[in-house]
Amino acid sequence: MVQAYILIQTEVGRAGDVARDVARIEGVTQAEDVTGPYDVVVRAEADDVDALGRLVVARIQHLEGIARTLTCPIVNI
Repeated sequence: MVQAYILIQTEVGRAGDVARDVARIEGVTQAEDVTGPYDVVVRAEADDVDALGRLVVARIQHLEGIARTLTCPIVNI
């Protein structure tokens, strides 16, 4: 199992809608709209890195209102 934080920049005024829509995607465990350089912070999990990539590219990035994402895999040091 791999987990990651996904930082999302949205189009102006779309943070609430994007957070709600992302939260409905299987594999997303949490989605919050926030202030700062990113508009939505998501925590997600997948079976492996490839599945995480598919989740981000095929599911999350295709939602309306998303301008850019940054995926930060969680590591256990």
